[in-house]
Amino acid sequence: MAKEIAWNSVDAGYGRTVAVEGITVRLSAGEKLGILGRNGAGKTTILRAMMGDAKVHHGTVEIYGVDVTGMPAYQRNQLGVAVVPQTRDVFRSLTVRENLIVASAERDRTKLAVKLFPRLGERMQNLGADLSGGEQQMLSIARAIMTKPDFLMLDEPLEGLSPTLAQDVMKSVRKMVEETGLGCVLVEQHVATVLDFCDRALVVQRGQMVFSGTTDELRGRPDVLESAIGLSAVSSENE
Repeated sequence: MAKEIAWNSVDAGYGRTVAVEGITVRLSAGEKLGILGRNGAGKTTILRAMMGDAKVHHGTVEIYGVDVTGMPAYQRNQLGVAVVPQTRDVFRSLTVRENLIVASAERDRTKLAVKLFPRLGERMQNLGADLSGGEQQMLSIARAIMTKPDFLMLDEPLEGLSPTLAQDVMKSVRKMVEETGLGCVLVEQHVATVLDFCDRALVVQRGQMVFSGTTDELRGRPDVLESAIGLSAVSSENE
């Protein structure tokens, strides 16, 4: 069975409200997909549709070729797809070590987390509340990979981080993907980050998919970037 996840002509949203329409994309293990768009464009809803946290009004979502559209969210988490939300999934009253153990008691997974995020190894006895924003994000990602996923979905992991911390986080994420072979979905507003890290990109504007292709192809489509993300955003990324 091929390790892949897919959105097939998906319309999704919350309650009766449809936030995204016609989303069609497929991702195999080892691939890196970036989802770009302005605030409110529907980027996060695409992730939530896969994880069962948004209602799919039309179309299907698949994990390993299995239609999971009607499957409860907690069951999807057991199928090898992990998500790191914007809120940073960290227990503030637990130490870094305890946060990792809660996610998985397997010692080898803790060693892997420390290998991929060396800074966490230096903070194992510190409380989650005492970590910097960048360190909390690293811990949140490390907790997600403790479950041995084949796919990791990151929802704006750089939000609120300084440029230096953002670079540190993406450096660790790149190392993680290269060493584990994870498939990765990165939701971002920073064009340069997606173009540098991802193989493919999806651009969303007002809930509609306006581009789907390789990041090399997207580099040659300034019209798409200016329309869907804004000229100022594109310009600032290239400065």
